[in-house]
Amino acid sequence: MPCSSWTLSTSRSATGRSPTGPSTWPWGVTADGERDILRLWAGEHGDGEGAKYWLRVLTEIRNRGTRDVLMVICDGLKGFPDAIAQVWPQAITQTCIVHLLRNSFRYASRRDWAAIAKDLKPVYTAATEADGLDRFADFAGTWEARYPAIIKLWEAAWPEFTPFLAFDREIRTLITTTNAIESLNARFRRSVKARGHFPTEQAALKHLYLVIISLDPTGRGRQRWTNRWKAALNAFDITFDGRLSAGRK
Repeated sequence: MPCSSWTLSTSRSATGRSPTGPSTWPWGVTADGERDILRLWAGEHGDGEGAKYWLRVLTEIRNRGTRDVLMVICDGLKGFPDAIAQVWPQAITQTCIVHLLRNSFRYASRRDWAAIAKDLKPVYTAATEADGLDRFADFAGTWEARYPAIIKLWEAAWPEFTPFLAFDREIRTLITTTNAIESLNARFRRSVKARGHFPTEQAALKHLYLVIISLDPTGRGRQRWTNRWKAALNAFDITFDGRLSAGRK
């Protein structure tokens, strides 16, 4: 279940609150391989995106029928892992690998990006966690003196990075990145930019809903997505000891 968030602009006079607020849309893949956006939120409660906000969001998703979650992929949202652990204690939180790489480049000179990417690849393609730790030690030996912030970034993210290394190739291929939701983000942003401003949060949510409906009017995209997930679903069922099959009942 990836989750993303960004800001929409609404009118203070219409809402009585701040003209900007977080807009959030988690989406999930079901036990049958179908994807769906679980809900849309826009600037609710006015308490930002800390642990309390995410706990409220995830609790509502659970109460709406999502009894079990195998894995949640996110990009370092503050307070999110703690909220996940409280709502679905068995769920695994996985950091988006692509976001981790992008964040690493922020601390490095552009001329070193290619070399850093090359030296990090053995870390996130390692066969096991132990092997990944050895490859990371090699990376740190090469780059820590020049870019200590990159080493600290990976060390801080390591607990949410390592689950990725325990899975089969079929699962790794699909959980490397949150690119699917980033693609949806791009669609939303283009449409919202063209629209400009919304009189109320409800108007903004309706606009986003219409964007979602327009993405796959024939349903063919949904079928292609389901077919793509078949190998991964089998791997998930084995890895998570039948919890996926239980979700189909």
